[in-house]
Amino acid sequence: MSCDIIFSLAISLALTLVLETGFFLIIMSIKGRHDKKDTALVVMVNILTNPAVVLLYWLATLYTSINYVIILAPLEISAVFIEGYIYKEHGRYFKHPYIFSIAANAFSFGMGVIIQIII
Repeated sequence: MSCDIIFSLAISLALTLVLETGFFLIIMSIKGRHDKKDTALVVMVNILTNPAVVLLYWLATLYTSINYVIILAPLEISAVFIEGYIYKEHGRYFKHPYIFSIAANAFSFGMGVIIQIII
């Protein structure tokens, strides 16, 4: 069981890094900007939040009988607020850090659902 969780953590983090960093780079290229520090910040923020969310989700679903949506919603909302706050405090070109956080997380989550359906 622990190998399954570690594998899930690694795959989730890798996909999240690719998707959310890619999302950020697309948004920045549309705006005609490129900032290596903000790109690194997106990567570091996701390294901070994604494993925690995935681990807490796995533990809650394994050891409780609570519906997965009830578990997932507060975890994702917390990640959005934490990421938005960090973008606001440390980002250089985040005009609307919480909106970016919501959009990036929605994109990543949605693509994760699509990938799971395909696989």
